[in-house]
Amino acid sequence: MDSIAGKKSGLTWAVHISVAALVLLWIFPTVGLLISSFRTTDQIVTSGWWAALFPAVQNETLRTADPDDFRVARDGMFVVEGNLYVVDGSVDDAADVPAEISAWGTSSRAIDDYVAGDTADLGDGEMITVQSNGDYLWVGDEEQLSGRGQRVFVTAESPPEFTLDNYRGVLFDPANREGMSRAFMNTLTVTIPATIIPILIAAFAAYALAWMDFPGRALLVAAVVALLVVPLQLALIPLLSLHNDIGIGKGYLGVWLAHTGFGLPLAIYLLRNYMVGLPRDIIESAKVDGATDFQIFTKIILPLSFPALASFAIFQFLWTWNDLLVAMVFLIDSSGETTVMTRQIVELLGTRGGDWEILATSAFVSIAVPLVVFFTMQRYLVRGLLAGSVK
Repeated sequence: MDSIAGKKSGLTWAVHISVAALVLLWIFPTVGLLISSFRTTDQIVTSGWWAALFPAVQNETLRTADPDDFRVARDGMFVVEGNLYVVDGSVDDAADVPAEISAWGTSSRAIDDYVAGDTADLGDGEMITVQSNGDYLWVGDEEQLSGRGQRVFVTAESPPEFTLDNYRGVLFDPANREGMSRAFMNTLTVTIPATIIPILIAAFAAYALAWMDFPGRALLVAAVVALLVVPLQLALIPLLSLHNDIGIGKGYLGVWLAHTGFGLPLAIYLLRNYMVGLPRDIIESAKVDGATDFQIFTKIILPLSFPALASFAIFQFLWTWNDLLVAMVFLIDSSGETTVMTRQIVELLGTRGGDWEILATSAFVSIAVPLVVFFTMQRYLVRGLLAGSVK
């Protein structure tokens, strides 16, 4: 009974669970990166991205204003008053304070000795009161209220907060080194031609290998298959020397040619397998009607081969967009005019390694375009990958 046709295999559930696990493993880091890109540094340091929708409890060290500049005489004593967050520069006005202080203290060994509204006795008649919104009242004589401001350790609960400042700084602030708008445009300048050029060349070559009879065609097909297993690292230095010898040097033209050369074997192999599987009757009928090979290629083969073309375009676009090795070899520019996003992120890891919000935002910007391309053209991916596997 176990072998009855139409009965589901016992491994079906295992396959479904495995696929779901792989999808979740891919989605969770991406969602976490997206959420982190809208959070502030303090939020990222104090809690994980999964807690972004809940209030966060933070321990902070704040100071009152310097008494020498802000003390005033009142009822025979001297007073310094204001708001801890305004003095710290977190907000411009006490009404804008987002956090609510639940506990505070005047010593690092006892940061929760008092609750909001309590008055701490600092000795010799000196006292300080801290409210839940950060307002404080520091009272003492003239000698006591001098020097630096009083240090206050607060435990405050902040509501969830999301900001677009990270994206403004990364994409549009020219004063910041992390500005990636130029790197974004440089990456598009590299990726779009490096995707279109090999597709155009490979489409012509694949049609010739699939439908045109000429001596040595089988050897060319075997050579294309053999080139699929050649690692690109073997060709980097010789190809760079060739570029220098012919005057191309390091620039966009060199990196376009490099990506084209490295992507052609897969493109030709994929497209040729798909074109071979197209109905022969259509091509023969077109030839009987007097169509030339170029007319057959442009009016019949290309429209029917769109799934294979889109499938390779996805692979080539993702490869060139995420590439670092080829860009570092063929596109090094000391002025940074041609720096691509992968190179820019590597530099940020060295210079801004502690600014997680900048790194998260930069990383998500770098993967946003590939995600859009993939989900837009994913319906053609499987059809292109299975090209030529079923007759």
